[in-house]
Amino acid sequence: MSWKGIKVNNLKLVSLIYWVFLTYMIAAFIWWYVSLEKQNNEIAAIKFQSIQINDPSLKAKTHAIQDFQLRKTKQFIGEGLTILVLFLLGAIYVYRSLKKQLRYADQQQNFMMAVTHELKTPIAISHLNIETLLKRDLDTSQQLKLLEATLKETKRLDSLSTNILLTAQLDMGQYEANKQLVNVSELLRQNVKSFQERYPSRICNTMVEDAMEIQGEPLLIQLLINNLIDNANKYAPVTEPIYIHLQSHQNMIQLIVKDQGPGIAAMDRNKVFEKFYRVGAETTRTTKGSGLGLYLCKRIAEFHNATIQLTTNTPTGSIFTVTFFI
Repeated sequence: MSWKGIKVNNLKLVSLIYWVFLTYMIAAFIWWYVSLEKQNNEIAAIKFQSIQINDPSLKAKTHAIQDFQLRKTKQFIGEGLTILVLFLLGAIYVYRSLKKQLRYADQQQNFMMAVTHELKTPIAISHLNIETLLKRDLDTSQQLKLLEATLKETKRLDSLSTNILLTAQLDMGQYEANKQLVNVSELLRQNVKSFQERYPSRICNTMVEDAMEIQGEPLLIQLLINNLIDNANKYAPVTEPIYIHLQSHQNMIQLIVKDQGPGIAAMDRNKVFEKFYRVGAETTRTTKGSGLGLYLCKRIAEFHNATIQLTTNTPTGSIFTVTFFI
């Protein structure tokens, strides 16, 4: 049985135990109420039997016993409902927390699998390229090709390590901000130029307004742009362009990255910004990534009091829009 199958079975077992326990507790509450109410009725019956028929205060004593019996019934109902509601609220909270932790653990497992692959692949390629350079007598063009491939893989490693480090720093509030006036227009052009040098076959349709400036952290803004472009590059067909727009609107600056990939299902659109979340199973996924890119984009946007939204492109694909307020 696969690890995935074991996790599913464990989740089913935990859920079954939880619901059996919850059902038992609710049944115990009902049994508790029925027992107390039965006892209350028995006490009232004994008190009624102790009253003499010719007792001049018969009516008053009868009303007193009935009032006492009614008060006890209301007490049992009130206390029982209060405890039951509190218990159910706690049970719901525990169940939701359990599901969240299990989902988080699953995402962490996916993250570890993805990172392991993301680390091993460029290291193996770089190792092989360097060994080839050392052991074989290659001409200048072949050497240059291997060095460029090694440099490309090194940049992949650097990007991954930067994502992991900055995610940890932002989550723990330990990132030392160095906000300054950033020319987003110039920064975006530089990033697109660098991206096209790495992927010369990819067409980038850019529309950038000049002199768009915000108060921010240059490194984080650059990382935000790179992650959005890399994300579009992963999923867009190689023959289709990526659309990158930077535009101003009243007191806002919007960075828009569009692709014509398969798009993201409605049920996953809010989840893609969660840490470690990636659409599909790690064992069957073909696209590269660690599940940190879009989460880091969201954290960087929040760091700059900006928003990031995902909408559906027409006819296919996704649109990521980052809105900076100035």
